[in-house]
Amino acid sequence: MKLGQIKSNGSVVAAIFEDTTHARPIPDYSMYDLVIRADKEGTDLKTLAGRLASAHIEVVTPLIPIAPREVWGAGCTYEISSSFRDAEHGTREGFYRAVFEGGRPELFFKGTARIAVGPGQPIGIREDSKFTAPEPELAVLIGSKGQIFGYTVSNDVSAWDIEKENPLYLPQSKTFTGCAALGPVFVTPDEIGDVYKLEMTCKITRGDKTTFEGSTSTAKLGRKIEDIIGYLLRSNQVPCGTVLQTGTGIIVTQESALAPGDIVTITIPQIGTLSNPAAMV
Repeated sequence: MKLGQIKSNGSVVAAIFEDTTHARPIPDYSMYDLVIRADKEGTDLKTLAGRLASAHIEVVTPLIPIAPREVWGAGCTYEISSSFRDAEHGTREGFYRAVFEGGRPELFFKGTARIAVGPGQPIGIREDSKFTAPEPELAVLIGSKGQIFGYTVSNDVSAWDIEKENPLYLPQSKTFTGCAALGPVFVTPDEIGDVYKLEMTCKITRGDKTTFEGSTSTAKLGRKIEDIIGYLLRSNQVPCGTVLQTGTGIIVTQESALAPGDIVTITIPQIGTLSNPAAMV
């Protein structure tokens, strides 16, 4: 089942998406409300949504699929990410590879709903960065016990030059207005199939010119998603409705650094396409 949010009768409500532009609203429930109820009742989200959804199908534009209570990121979960960072950042040999190969994953806090945007909304370019870039990722929506309610496309927008200056500047490179894009929908685990066989593409366009194209597969993800969630929850009770980005396997180089007006388009066919313009923040 594909679930997200739409505007219906003047309110933002959860909805079951029949396709990219048609959905059945779930009156009186935001996506967060729906997830909270499923979490408290121990109910399957698909079953709950199906029971509460209207039979009426509306023509819609997908909004951000949830106002996340928290957004977390995972780094160096793909080999290409660790090797590129070691080369690009000039760190001591194997600094980032040690994270990729180590027992403990890199985890960092992106922010709350304040920094998150949905389809068509601007992602941020830091005013103090000359190399802000998209990081296309698979993201998961989790409950209070770490259960996975759904998967979505995400963009862990990052100021790579700030982290390159000093790895301890990572929080500043990762957290700013519009640094996390999510959407267009969440797909429930039963429909996603093998989560480690998802193809992902990313394109950056500037007017009629393509400045970057790249692709990867979640088959290259170096950690199990459940293991990343397990570390996230160690002595850290994140709230229900948290989104965890699982790391990027598509590397955008400085030649394709974002400029205002660029359009970033990320696609996972089983989920959909997330497209956002870039803007200075």
